[in-house]
Formats: sequence, structure tokens, C-alpha cells
Amino acid sequence: MKTLNYNSMKTLNFKIRMIIAMMVFFNSVSVTAQKSSIAVVGISTTGIFNDQKTVTNMVQLELEKTNLYSVLDKYEVNEIVKEKGIDPEDCQSKSKLMDAGKKLGVSLMFSGSVERMNEKIIISFRILDVSTGEYVKSGVLEFLNLEKELQIMIRISVNDLLGIENDPNIVNMLINYNHPIESPSTKVKLNGTRMGMTYVSGDYGKRMMASTRDGGYNMFPVTSMFGYQHELQYISAGSFQGLFEFLGTLNGLESGAFIPAVTFMNGFRFNNGGFELAIGPSFRVIKTAYGYYDATGKWTLESNMPVGADYEIVEQIDHRGDFKMSTSLIIAFGKTIRSGYLNIPVNVYVSPRKEGTTYGLSLGFNLSKSPR
Repeated sequence: MKTLNYNSMKTLNFKIRMIIAMMVFFNSVSVTAQKSSIAVVGISTTGIFNDQKTVTNMVQLELEKTNLYSVLDKYEVNEIVKEKGIDPEDCQSKSKLMDAGKKLGVSLMFSGSVERMNEKIIISFRILDVSTGEYVKSGVLEFLNLEKELQIMIRISVNDLLGIENDPNIVNMLINYNHPIESPSTKVKLNGTRMGMTYVSGDYGKRMMASTRDGGYNMFPVTSMFGYQHELQYISAGSFQGLFEFLGTLNGLESGAFIPAVTFMNGFRFNNGGFELAIGPSFRVIKTAYGYYDATGKWTLESNMPVGADYEIVEQIDHRGDFKMSTSLIIAFGKTIRSGYLNIPVNVYVSPRKEGTTYGLSLGFNLSKSPR
């Protein structure tokens, strides 16, 4: 039996490696050659923030990710479109798509539309065979009105059109209208400091502005408010968010007063426009005393009532009295103004009470992790 020497073995190994490399190369060329050429043109947009060019680029990117077609580069498409006088916004009909496909030199044309209809975003995609003028694939999907997730919606639509499996959890989050699941990506984080002003009407307002000699606080008619708000968004579906808010404040610091308050509110916010409405109880610690108003309208403590006098005894704010927990109802309406990374919540509120209604205005600001 003939034995191979070292040089012969080395030569044989080199030949084997060359054969394997050539097989891999030709197999790759064969696979590439089997891919049909396709161009993305004519993605129309209606009622959404992103323009046609941006949406077309999104579709181009997601189509390239599938690796199922030889996708004509967007820069080459733009160059040929200009050179051949093709209007991308007018490439909707079969005849226009066929003409554009022939000029672009591809066998398939990818087109469609993305439009907002009421509280839905509807994405319709189709693929035209340039040689036959027939649509070989078409599909329509309806999504919740969450435009900031448009890229994901397009990915789902492209995969669905091409028979590629999507993540069912993501699909359910963006499509399921019957199950309003929580969607953290749509939340607006509004935890942060608050500042503002309040005005108290009625007897309470008069007592707060009364002189300290008469038991009042000698406060200004309009007082300051400083605090911190923590917001829990326990549901987010479509354009709607359910909110639970906690607000701790200090009032009247400019008048030398120290009036703490804690408020709990439940409400909702609309993503479109950032408007919100909330209602809930408020608790504060104040000093009150029992007394009466004499014939001249002057407030006097009950302990100073003359013997035999018969005045109506009432409880009022009085810094000479005892600490007491006071409760009230807060009804608030507001809007969140968004500018890039900055959120500016602005709220007006009212607390109706028989002794005196409180009116207020508060605002704050915080930074989001990503621009809105």
C-alpha cells in the first residue's frame, strides 16, 4: 500500500479546503441569484405625523430585514426616480407600478398605504409582479392608534404579508381592541416637583387673611403652593391612560404659614392632546376654634362670649385653636405640554366647600427618556 508523505498530505488538504470554499461561494451565489428583485415605491400616508418619505424608508428597512428579496437600495431608487421622472406619490395603480418597475429594472414592486382612521391606524401592503401586472401578495392590518410604535406596526405588517411569524405578545399589544392591556411604552412619566398658587373664597378665605390679633393668619389673598407629585399609570390602551396620583404640598410659606396637604386622585389622560381629568380626596392639618360672629361681624372665641349672649357657635380657622384634620374633594383638569424631551404638566383645580371654595393652578416639568 502506497503511503502519502507530508507534502502530499499538505497538498491534498489544500485542495479539499479550496473545493469546500468554492462550494460555499457558488451556493451563496446561487441563493442570491434566486432572490427576486424588488423596489419599495408608492407608500402613501394619510392622517399620521410621519411623512411619506419617512414611512417608505421604514418599510424599506423592514423588508430588507426579512432577507427574502434583493431589495433595490433606496438611494438608487431615488436617483432613478428623478432621472426617469417617476412621481412616487402617484405610484398607486397597477399601470403606474408596472411602468415604474420596468424603469427601475426590478421584477417586483412593493407598495401600500398607512393611514389613521378614527382611533385606528390601518396598514395595507401589496406586492405587484411587474411582468404580469398582478398582485402576488396583499394584506391589511388594523392597529391601535399608537403612532409612536409605527415602526413596529410596519414590521408586523411586512412579516404578516410575507408569512413570517411575529411575536404574539407584541401583536396583541398593538392590535387587540377587546383587551385593554397595559402598554408601558405609551406612558408619559410625570413624577416630579410641582409649584403653583391657590385662592380660598368664603369664610375660610376671610379667616386666613384676617390679622393674627383676631386669630387669622394674615395671609395674602393668593398663596403659594410647593410640592411633589407621584403618578401611577395602571392602564394604557390606545389613546387612553388610567391614572392614580399622589400629591404632597406645602402652602402659605410666603406668609410665614406652614400648611401641609396630601391629595389622592384617580383619573384618566388622553394621549392625543395630553388632556387629563382627575378627582379625589385631599387631607390637610389646620388649626380651628369654636367661636361666633357678633353684631358687627367680628369673629370672637366662644370663651369670650358675654354672659347671657345668644350667638350661633361655629367652627372656623383660628391659629389660637387646636390642630385638626380637614378633608375636602379636589376636581382637577389639566394638559401635558410636550417639547422634545421636556414634559410640562399644567393643572387647574377646584375644591368646593360650604365654608369656602379653593381654586388653584399648578405646573411642573420633567424630562422623558426619549423625545415624544
